[in-house]
Amino acid sequence: MQHLTLFTLALTLIATICLAKSPYQSVLQHSKIRGRQHGPNVCAMQKIQGTDKKYFTNCKQWYHRKICGKPTVISYECCPGYEKLSGEKGCPAALPLVNIYNTLGTVGATTTKMYSERAQLREEIEGPGSFTFFAPSNQAWAALPTEILDALVSNVNIELLNALHYHMVNRRLTSEDLKHGSAFPSMYQDFNVHIHHYPNGIVTVNCARLVKTDQHATNGIVHIVDRVITAVTNNVHTFIDTDDDLETLRNSLSYRTLLPFPTSFEKIPTEMRNRILGDPVALRDLLNYHILKNMQCAESITSGTPLETLQGTVLEVGCDGTDMTLNGKAIVQKKDQLGTNGVVHYINELLIPDSAKTLLELAQGSVVTTATKLFVDAGLGSHLSGSETLTILTPQNEAFKEGVTMTGELKKLLKNHILKEKLSSSLLYHRQELETLGGIKLRVLVYRNSLCIENSCIAAHDKTGRFGSMFTVDKVLTPPMGTIMDVLKADDRFSLLVGAIQTAGMTELMNQAGPHTVFAPTNDAFSALPKADLNKLMGNPQELAGVLKYHMAKEILVSGGVGSHTRLKPLQGDKLELNMRNQTVYINKVPVVEADLMASNGVVHAVGAIIKPLCKSNRFTTVNLSCLF
Repeated sequence: MQHLTLFTLALTLIATICLAKSPYQSVLQHSKIRGRQHGPNVCAMQKIQGTDKKYFTNCKQWYHRKICGKPTVISYECCPGYEKLSGEKGCPAALPLVNIYNTLGTVGATTTKMYSERAQLREEIEGPGSFTFFAPSNQAWAALPTEILDALVSNVNIELLNALHYHMVNRRLTSEDLKHGSAFPSMYQDFNVHIHHYPNGIVTVNCARLVKTDQHATNGIVHIVDRVITAVTNNVHTFIDTDDDLETLRNSLSYRTLLPFPTSFEKIPTEMRNRILGDPVALRDLLNYHILKNMQCAESITSGTPLETLQGTVLEVGCDGTDMTLNGKAIVQKKDQLGTNGVVHYINELLIPDSAKTLLELAQGSVVTTATKLFVDAGLGSHLSGSETLTILTPQNEAFKEGVTMTGELKKLLKNHILKEKLSSSLLYHRQELETLGGIKLRVLVYRNSLCIENSCIAAHDKTGRFGSMFTVDKVLTPPMGTIMDVLKADDRFSLLVGAIQTAGMTELMNQAGPHTVFAPTNDAFSALPKADLNKLMGNPQELAGVLKYHMAKEILVSGGVGSHTRLKPLQGDKLELNMRNQTVYINKVPVVEADLMASNGVVHAVGAIIKPLCKSNRFTTVNLSCLF
């Protein structure tokens, strides 16, 4: 019965939240649920430590106890429209319904109430009508620059009255009526106030955050906002046309935008700057990368959020304390310059999207610096900084041995890390062939959890530049060098295996088109067998062929395709069990001593022991095929 009651309660809470009509109402409902143990109509609030900023709490904030990266403390306060009663738990009493003028005094807007009387607005907001008053909090008035406040209060009958009228709408608007992107004519010359209602429950008017909503009055409704708002008369276009500092960006006419100071252009290398300014496609992408598809006021940000730009990729828009951040950097110098069709944030660092970069510029990242330097040292910089349509495979730094030096062989190898077309990894398919600048063909290998080109598997998302793409890979590429038999013959470690293959009559098989995966026992693996068993095996070509075929599969499996539990069907016998432990591949518990020797018809992995079937019994301690057949 107790479980049923709890289940019913949980369903009720879920249903209550789901029935909330707006993001703000959803967050408010969550705050009520978190505060219910303290009595009726109590809301949980999160306050950023060291500030006066408070927020109704959503699930993420509740569990993380952070807003804008700063720790918060929980307080429990009366929900909007309610107040405490002496001796009773929670906030059982609804606030008395009085006119707007008196409501201002009970909801923390006493300064607005005082200025309303000075500006002779009291009679209007005490009288008949139905108004919405976006009333600045006491802290909002205190935060106004002294010269602006002095100008207002020195001309109360005009400037102050006009300012207060701009905070008013001549109709009742609840939080449910404040839809995202809506605008309402104010009572100051019908200039619009602009509403944005964000998915995290934050509501703004002219980018000022509503900190208390839905304070009902007999003649309207009061919403407390965290700043004094000013009339918006210009669009974003006008900002750009009239601001001398933005001459470089005159052609960036845009909606909902982030604009850099022109000095930020001077911070990028001259060659790169001139190239972008001279390339209309790259310049368009750069400018569009500074424009968000949706209007985002600074006060709407409580944590990092990826937001789509007109360029088509995303910017991580976040905050660190009071600083607004872009891609983790606090580069916003001036926030919330509101226009009629968007908002401008001034930044002091140019944001350069990948789509405006050359391949060499794409490769200049922290995880591929070694490869980038080697490409330049190999004389391949002109290919990577020009307009050729290419794809570069850049191994991560840890893929290279320390102190790697340039040699003729390495130059040739690096040239085969550059593909002759601009590719997207999402369009690659299994067994696809890709041609390199070095003139060889590389195979695409698709596995359940990895995508590889020969032995190199893609380790990060593609970067798509102006003319080419960059794939970050986990290993230095090993191009295929002849057939499997050629690979074995070229390595002295496999001389006994080569003889065994010839004895078993399998040379033609090793040269066939494949694909094949061969787990190749080294000379040490054969030498580890008892001499009598080895002689017996070598003297029986049919039995020898069975053992060797148990070391082969008719598919290509590179080490990057091996997961925690991978199976292969050998050419003869039961399954092979593979797994990866500590960067080493194991086959039936036998470790691979060197992986990914790539051949034109498959791949060779060197093993230090003869692979035996994983039998349930431990009777088979020498070479014995009864587990296989």
